[in-house]
Amino acid sequence: MYTQTTDSVVDTEPNVESCALITIDVQTDFSRAGGATYVEGTEPLLPTMAKIATAFRRAGKPIVHVVRLYERDGSNAELCRRNIVADSSGIAAPGSEGSQLDVALRPSPDVELDPEWLLGGEFQKIAHNEWLMFKPRWGAFYETNLRAHLHQLGVDSLVFIGANFPNCPRTSIYEATERDFRVAMASDGISRTYDRGLEECRGIGVRVMSSDEICRWVEPRLVAESP
Repeated sequence: MYTQTTDSVVDTEPNVESCALITIDVQTDFSRAGGATYVEGTEPLLPTMAKIATAFRRAGKPIVHVVRLYERDGSNAELCRRNIVADSSGIAAPGSEGSQLDVALRPSPDVELDPEWLLGGEFQKIAHNEWLMFKPRWGAFYETNLRAHLHQLGVDSLVFIGANFPNCPRTSIYEATERDFRVAMASDGISRTYDRGLEECRGIGVRVMSSDEICRWVEPRLVAESP
């Protein structure tokens, strides 16, 4: 039977000096009630997600917003979703309002996705130290250049927020640990979390933190000086 030792837990602790924030699928169709496929419980968490993103920006840390874009015919959707997407009026369709990064997480209100650029596998820079990228499946690392992008930035530690835990955030978290990133997640910044899933993440070395803990960890001086 495998027993996790104290040394192994310490070894997986994220490094604040070399960390980045990864947001997963915080797009209008998923994040807002009335969206094409609203994920229940996501909209109430948007202020918490925005608070974490703001802390990373103030601390000068990188942010990568990972998004999903579905062609209207469903041709680039996961196999189990192709008919659903094709039979819909459009879910996170390229160029649609529903595909856009939720305004709560945008560095400025006028930010818009460039679907051609993103679908081509490029990173779209939207602010200093902040990018958008497209993922073709559940996990942010599957057939993308995310790992190389993060290594180029000198990042070895990641904090995850987004929607919704059982699918894309959880898959991306597991993929990150497989690639030897040190990983933390916001327990109150990812929709549809549940106790067993959080405990299983802890079991693979993920640090489960509250949004307040993350903000204090990323930039304690700035938090202390906040009114």
